[in-house]
Amino acid sequence: MTSTEGVGPLTALLLAHAPPERAGWLRAQQGLETLLAEHLAAGREAWPSVPLAPDVFLRHLARHLPPEGAPANALRQLHAADLYLACACAGGEPQSLLLFERHVLQKVRTRLGQLSASTLDEVLQVLRQRLLLGVGGTPPKIADYAGRGPLGGWVRIVAARIVGELSSRDGRQVLFSEPPEALERMLAPDDPEREVLRADSRQVLSESLRAALAALSERERALLRLHHLHGLTMDRLATMYGEPRSSVARHVVQARERLLKLTRRELAARLKLAGRELESLLGLVQSRLDLSLHRLMD
Repeated sequence: MTSTEGVGPLTALLLAHAPPERAGWLRAQQGLETLLAEHLAAGREAWPSVPLAPDVFLRHLARHLPPEGAPANALRQLHAADLYLACACAGGEPQSLLLFERHVLQKVRTRLGQLSASTLDEVLQVLRQRLLLGVGGTPPKIADYAGRGPLGGWVRIVAARIVGELSSRDGRQVLFSEPPEALERMLAPDDPEREVLRADSRQVLSESLRAALAALSERERALLRLHHLHGLTMDRLATMYGEPRSSVARHVVQARERLLKLTRRELAARLKLAGRELESLLGLVQSRLDLSLHRLMD
């Protein structure tokens, strides 16, 4: 265990979280306690409304120490205020997410060249998902930002890569075509009524969902995906989009209703159903979607 005797409290916190093999390098840094205090102060001064405990920030900093062989002043050159905001966003702190939206993501819109408004909106939606949502228990990708350059520049690089993916038909499909089977399983898991459907009816339901999802706008698909598949609450969505909770909730409900309407139309056309038969099949979709929506809005 690394000894922290004879060092300042911030240095002690950093040493406690840093890899043991970097302890010697850290101890050799002149004025380390003062430097850490300056980094912490820079973050608090830039983002005074973002609460972030020193231990949390220094644990994050320990993950992103300059690599071995870096210049001696590399730690001093960190973009501390940006790293502070990224650390808070990685932890899901609501105020930091709102500030990230306003001061970083919205600036991306003006730095990506001549793109259509719809493409810019798509890029921002994917940025939010990639940077601010953890997948499979892993932390959000913004946790990978190491502070060695401006946060805005780092985000623009990620955005430029997404633009490149959007130029590819296959890339576009991967980014925005949520597999209807996933949505179908979420809407009706372990439903005995669903299990008695004929196999061809289940296939048509998947195809109808695919067609209905494709007809939605990118914003509608993003809201449904974030809310129903990733489980984000209305409060979290409101923070991410920088909009009132009531407005976001209304947009989610409207997107759900359009999805149901479009799915109903597709099912009717594909299965040649009408009346109670059609409503029964559509009920498998609607009932599960309503349950999920009401549970997350409570």
